[in-house]
Amino acid sequence: MSKDIIIFGTGKIADVIQFYMREESGLPVKAFTVDEKYITGPEFNGLPVVPFEGIEAIFPPDKYSVFVAIGYHDLNAVRAEKIKAVEALGYELISYIHPDSSVPKDLIHGKNCFIMNNVCIHPRVTLGDNVFVWSGAMIGHHSTIGNNCWFTSCCNISGNVTIGNNCFFAVNSTVGHSVTIGNELFAGANVLIIKNVEDGKAIIKESDKPLKLSSKQFLRFSNFSNL
Repeated sequence: MSKDIIIFGTGKIADVIQFYMREESGLPVKAFTVDEKYITGPEFNGLPVVPFEGIEAIFPPDKYSVFVAIGYHDLNAVRAEKIKAVEALGYELISYIHPDSSVPKDLIHGKNCFIMNNVCIHPRVTLGDNVFVWSGAMIGHHSTIGNNCWFTSCCNISGNVTIGNNCFFAVNSTVGHSVTIGNELFAGANVLIIKNVEDGKAIIKESDKPLKLSSKQFLRFSNFSNL
């Protein structure tokens, strides 16, 4: 990675990714950029924030690479649109894999991917472009992931799974072995998916209902306090 780096975004996702790039990996992050109408100040985390409109005149593509660090708005479609805009200006899009992620050597991944530390990715896995994998997530062997997907911490994708484009998996969501999932799935927290899913589906689990007992009553009548 010979070029300096510009991060697109100034939100919480950009904050986290800049921390990993600069503090954990010592990468040369030099500035942030966003569309001019979203700029709220001249700096973010001590680095300059410049308008995306005309950025190539300040940070030319032959000297700088870009990482698009915005969230999963519209099932990652907004991030995908910004990637196209960045590429149209001639920038190289980089990916970031944390040095302590312990991903297998044969992992195949596309551009603008982010893999945090403490993930579990098996051999024979392929990730498309713009795939984000957060700590604690597991992706099983021989699984193929499409473009523009987001795997939140502690979600579990079993082996030999095929996932389409623009999918989101919330905390503790689980996909069973050899399941095929279409495009634009929203999988909510704690859901279990063991059958194939068509395009454009949302699967959510109702929140567990509180007990009629208060928390103090529960502790008093249970053996929990004796553990």
